[in-house]
Amino acid sequence: MTLVYKILPKALWDEAKAAGRFDGAPIDHADGFIHLSAAGQAQETAALYFRGQENLVLVGFDADALGPDLKWEASRGGALFPHLFRSLSPAEAVSEKPIPLDADGVPQLGDLSA
Repeated sequence: MTLVYKILPKALWDEAKAAGRFDGAPIDHADGFIHLSAAGQAQETAALYFRGQENLVLVGFDADALGPDLKWEASRGGALFPHLFRSLSPAEAVSEKPIPLDADGVPQLGDLSA
């Protein structure tokens, strides 16, 4: 199983779970798709875009189960990133964990290779 990840504020994920759907964070709305990261991309995404933000969660999804609406498109540095062109159901999540910050405020995702 290939996992892709969404980093987002816990409050936003809790709202999605209560509503039964996640339509995206503000950046997702602006860009027209839900930004996700592969395991090897997630830590850099966290450091670049989420530094200093507390109460974040890392939510994992099975890339294959997301179906044809998941597209791998060139993004940062030309690397292919997973972009989802539909809403997510919280029931599609295969993992969810809080993200601690290090002393410099950088989110620490831990080992995502497993």
